[in-house]
Amino acid sequence: MNVVEYKSSLKDKKISVIGIGVSNVPLIRFLVEGGADVTAHDRKNAEALGEIYIELSGLGVNFVLGDDYLKNIPHETEMIFKTPGLRGDVPELLAAKNKGVEVTSEMELFFELCPCEIIAVTGSDGKTTTTTLIGEMLKAEGYTCHIGGNIGKPLVAELEKMKETDKAILELSSFQLFSMRKSPKVAVITNVTPNHLDWHRDFDEYIESKKNIMMFQNSEDILVTNAANDITRKIGEESVAEWRGFSSTDNALVHIEDGCIFYGTEQVLKIDDIRIPGWHNVENYMAAIAATRDYVSPATVENIAKNFGGVAHRIEFVRELNGVKYYNDSIASSPARTTAGLKSFENKVILIAGGYDKKIPFDEFGEVVNTYVKKLVLVGATSEKIEAAVKNAKNYKDIQIFRETEFEAAIKTARQCAKSGDVVLLSPACASFDLFKNFEVRGNMFKEIVMNF
Repeated sequence: MNVVEYKSSLKDKKISVIGIGVSNVPLIRFLVEGGADVTAHDRKNAEALGEIYIELSGLGVNFVLGDDYLKNIPHETEMIFKTPGLRGDVPELLAAKNKGVEVTSEMELFFELCPCEIIAVTGSDGKTTTTTLIGEMLKAEGYTCHIGGNIGKPLVAELEKMKETDKAILELSSFQLFSMRKSPKVAVITNVTPNHLDWHRDFDEYIESKKNIMMFQNSEDILVTNAANDITRKIGEESVAEWRGFSSTDNALVHIEDGCIFYGTEQVLKIDDIRIPGWHNVENYMAAIAATRDYVSPATVENIAKNFGGVAHRIEFVRELNGVKYYNDSIASSPARTTAGLKSFENKVILIAGGYDKKIPFDEFGEVVNTYVKKLVLVGATSEKIEAAVKNAKNYKDIQIFRETEFEAAIKTARQCAKSGDVVLLSPACASFDLFKNFEVRGNMFKEIVMNF
């Protein structure tokens, strides 16, 4: 079924959309355009929803708002689109399924209707940069690209203008993949380390969710995984698709040799040509090269590498003041991500860390901090856990640790600690939800405070 046929099938169909957020607002507009009778559900009230409530009301959307937003799904509902952050096995959705109601998501609908090849990226770290690199490389080769998903732009609204010759490049989270029943033409798993254990029942479920990106591939599809990561190497070896492993430490299809990235026997890129810092970004390039090998020339890869300055909130240089350099790595919402960021710098840094507790252990991270950090400033719900991990680490060296209750105070403390030649790095190793709506808000506040010093 194409998008025109699907839209025509929506006439007078009673649909509930759970969650009035970034991905679902364009979906609601799309459904209304097709003539569906839409009820939008959200924990927020009308006042909190603000302009979105006013706009959707004007489109004729019905609302179920407040704490009982899940308990009042209309009896006549024929289909439910759930927000990615809501598990599909909550009692209300299970009850609906048992009555024969189809429960799906905006991303599942996109996979169903997308007319062009899909390249999708998931992983615990490096998703956004890898997705962006793939898009930049393909655009430079002349392809019309549609980049979205978890990277912030829902693509349902673009379906009607997509052509078969276009490319859709998606970043997919474990939440989006959890119930996925289709796989992309090219699937990329950058790595898998413990993450989102506040949402997933355990690490095994998290791994299975990531694996869903390739579970429905066939022998004509392509799977790119990190061959140096035990979990993703095993996923690659078990795949029925063409497996393209990459590794910065081992001999894989995409590997490092004499300071260059090779695809098989072909030299593709000199590492020194990569403008953005950090060994993890070398790996991001390796993943992107493997994913785009059939479409992109080495000359194009080189040009991107020399000119691409990185993505906001990912070891983003903010400013230099009195010889001190400030970097924003707010995207680092896991210990593994912060570890990669710390390894990007030649000398020990002054680290600002801490945030929402995703129930991820910090034991190994404590050793990392003692190795790569000269002074540690903690803020947020996990401050005590991180401090304990640092002090209990076998390589503990009486590192100076500061604890602050306010984000701005933490930044000012880091500034006071810094001397000419130092690096101050915001790389929290935790999600932002204890103090901020998301990592972008956290990173933007860091930049604003630093720029106003």
